[in-house]
Amino acid sequence: MQNISFYQSVVTDYLKQYSSTKEPKNLYDPIHYILELGGKRLRPVLTLMTAEVFDANYQTALNAALSVEVFHNFSLVHDDIMDDAPLRRGQQTVHEKWDVNTGILSGDAMLIMAYQLFENYQPHTFQALAKLFSKTALEVCEGQQYDVDFETRDDVTIPEYLKMIEYKTAVLVGAAMQMGAIVAGTSVENQNSIYQFGKNLGIAFQLQDDYLDAFGDPKTFGKQVGGDIIENKKTYLYLKALEFLNQQEKRQLEQLFTVNLEDNSDKIDTVKQFFVNSGSAEATQQAIEEYTNKAFQVLEALSISETKKEILREFGMGLMTRKV
Repeated sequence: MQNISFYQSVVTDYLKQYSSTKEPKNLYDPIHYILELGGKRLRPVLTLMTAEVFDANYQTALNAALSVEVFHNFSLVHDDIMDDAPLRRGQQTVHEKWDVNTGILSGDAMLIMAYQLFENYQPHTFQALAKLFSKTALEVCEGQQYDVDFETRDDVTIPEYLKMIEYKTAVLVGAAMQMGAIVAGTSVENQNSIYQFGKNLGIAFQLQDDYLDAFGDPKTFGKQVGGDIIENKKTYLYLKALEFLNQQEKRQLEQLFTVNLEDNSDKIDTVKQFFVNSGSAEATQQAIEEYTNKAFQVLEALSISETKKEILREFGMGLMTRKV
């Protein structure tokens, strides 16, 4: 098995080969643009790593890994349109650089291209990959709809929020790992277990993202700290704070999440104080640890060596303690 940076460079190189010039340029240029914006490439890395966990050469999983990355970026293009977001990874979003219609059509093409990559596999593997992909893609759409619905609701519960991040974020992490297992030809039991491992890590990853959005270091986080607070997003931190605060403080926090200000620095500081003083910040860190440990428990059911289990544990611990 290789280290993370090796898999990242492999994915980047394979993407460059894949992103050959095609016509019409106004359809394909935006696709090349979003795919070349970078990011951590976490999901395709997991596909390659999992293939090697189950004794296959990572190269056999390259097309499945690329499919996951193309699909993930497709979802970002459409999410950015829905959020009217101006920036993605510090650069203009596709619909800002081109226009909304181009973003919709190029995104649609990316979804089809993601499916197309499975055609490089034998029929049995193709069928298993496509079946998992269809289920996952639909769940991601459901998660996005839950997220949209929550914007106009003031009665979102913590179980509902956890379901939303499971569908919007975590199922794709689980699927990325299961695809590596499918390509490797391991048992269905191993495939299902590695999916659960990835899904639980995905939930921990998103909770960590929520936490870093409020309490991360601006130098390392890579995004504006306090962005979720500015946008009045009902994150795990916010919902836990409402659970712990007294009625007066609860009303104050809810009021803060109804305003949009020119200068949000005071709002961010006040909300963060509510998160800390209520115990919400600590509870969020505990939840991150809880879902990471759930993932680790799944490892016990895997038919792999202790050395490989330890590599997966180290990867999970890295996600739990990350600063970016």
